[in-house]
Amino acid sequence: MAMGFDVVVRGGRWFDGTGAASAIRHLGISGGRVVAVSAEALDEEGAEVVDASGKWVMPGFVDVHTHYDVEVLVAPGLGESVRHGVTTVLFGSCSLGTVHVDPLDAADLFSRVEAVPREHVIAALEDGKSWTSAAGYVEALERLPLGPNVTAFLGQSDLRAAVMGLGRATDPAVKPSDEEVRRMEGMLREALDAGMVGMSEMLNPWDKLDGDRYRSRTLPSTFATRKERRRLHRILRRSGRILQSIPNLTLPVALIPALIESIGIGRGALKTSYLTAADVKANPFLMHLLGPLASAVNRLRGDFRWQHLPVPFDIYADGIDLVVFEEFGSGRAALHLKEKVERDALLNDEAYRRRFRKEYESRFGPRVWHRDFYDAHIVACPDPDVVGRTFGEVGDLRGIHPVDAFLDLVVEHGTAIRWHTVISNHRPKELNKISSWSGVQMGFSDAGAHLRNMAFYNFPLRLLRRAHHEGFMSIERAVHRLTGELGAWYGIDAGFLREGDRADLVIVDPAYLDESVDELSEAPVPEYGGLSRMVNRNDATVVATFVAGTRVFGAGSYAPVLGSRRTGRFLRAGEARGTVDPRTLPGERLASAG
Repeated sequence: MAMGFDVVVRGGRWFDGTGAASAIRHLGISGGRVVAVSAEALDEEGAEVVDASGKWVMPGFVDVHTHYDVEVLVAPGLGESVRHGVTTVLFGSCSLGTVHVDPLDAADLFSRVEAVPREHVIAALEDGKSWTSAAGYVEALERLPLGPNVTAFLGQSDLRAAVMGLGRATDPAVKPSDEEVRRMEGMLREALDAGMVGMSEMLNPWDKLDGDRYRSRTLPSTFATRKERRRLHRILRRSGRILQSIPNLTLPVALIPALIESIGIGRGALKTSYLTAADVKANPFLMHLLGPLASAVNRLRGDFRWQHLPVPFDIYADGIDLVVFEEFGSGRAALHLKEKVERDALLNDEAYRRRFRKEYESRFGPRVWHRDFYDAHIVACPDPDVVGRTFGEVGDLRGIHPVDAFLDLVVEHGTAIRWHTVISNHRPKELNKISSWSGVQMGFSDAGAHLRNMAFYNFPLRLLRRAHHEGFMSIERAVHRLTGELGAWYGIDAGFLREGDRADLVIVDPAYLDESVDELSEAPVPEYGGLSRMVNRNDATVVATFVAGTRVFGAGSYAPVLGSRRTGRFLRAGEARGTVDPRTLPGERLASAG
């Protein structure tokens, strides 16, 4: 077959993202699109050739839940995702965003909830914010040298804070005026017109503001009235766009009206993505309700999905700085105090410790953390005698309660004591069961957030590993769940690799879908002052990642183009298949396209 190509991917096992049977094929790429998928060899003259023999060639992965809102402004290559084959990321999650708020409000919204360094949130927006509207935000993103494609929700906390002011938006005594709700409606419509996929909200009161002005108030979205939410939901319903939501975990019954809201009898479904489906250690019976709930809603013409992270939920913490302590009063009291002297005084107070022990031992009420210090392993500490032990074991050796052992060590060593536990998805059979449900979608990586606490940048590879070695689902279905299923549901042009599709793809070597994909590492973030963050490193697994036909990662290193020239673009909801922005192509291709 004689034809000029920019890239030829030779002889790999090709998955198109639809779930259809895979096959050995040769792919020809030109002008940022796949222009040939052939069982016969292609003309390789003048092309960049990738020998994919024995490898898997599949659409680039879609990550539907990240918090890259700040990082994209200072490191738009988003290398920690593309090195694992992710070619499309979605941010604006959990009601947060940088579309409308000013730098100080953004820092108050993001820093405590998502553990993104406060000073760098402020600096990134003070230096880089040039927009005042959703359309301007999209244009600003497309002026950046994006690595992967991006798309976004409009965050309701961002929206409320911009319209009402952060103080009024988080004051339980203040309700928005009708004019203010109309302004919110107008700004949501503008965001959808600009191509955003929908709106994200937060109903759970565990997430708190940072800063000094309104510290420890819950996020603005939690104060939205039911009438206010319904008016915004009506816009999403009529436009066919998506609501991402998190339930009020302190009132499980509040989930019922939220599920009913998705039902489409007589009015059209509200496409709803809810956090989260997991096998939670603190409540092992919960997972048995989630699948039937989603099925019931969808049988009633709803369009409901739980987000699901298809890996064990490992978390690490430096001292007491971890979001799970927001679940109960004594934990929140400690996190409210920023200064170490004040915090240490609280942690040493016996009345406080009695309260902490009581809440720790309580097994009633909703919770995510299992609250078991015998299941919390110390991995680093200036005192080598405690490393490798649990806090419970340290308490036993010292003849004290596990809570006192924990608090003593935090007072003594502060953030120098580092520990680890698994919150959920710890039972392989149950994890496989959840990952197979039709009512869940793969996501919830939180990429770009909780930099010292967890690393799920490579969760697609970890699902593929389990499918490959455990056989609980076909590789074709696993690929579909990570690619085309997500692109189609979110209404964006992503997740497929057929003739005519944009050439966003990853080549995986299945021989290296091994233990290396489960390992954790640390690497500095230069843009955040060299902060060491948790990352994944399994570079032998990903042979190459391409965005719009340009290699951005391969052979264990980033391509020079990553972060210096734009390869990704903002994916607008509802765009035509195979849309390529000529500005994402190399100079010679751009000239010929023009």
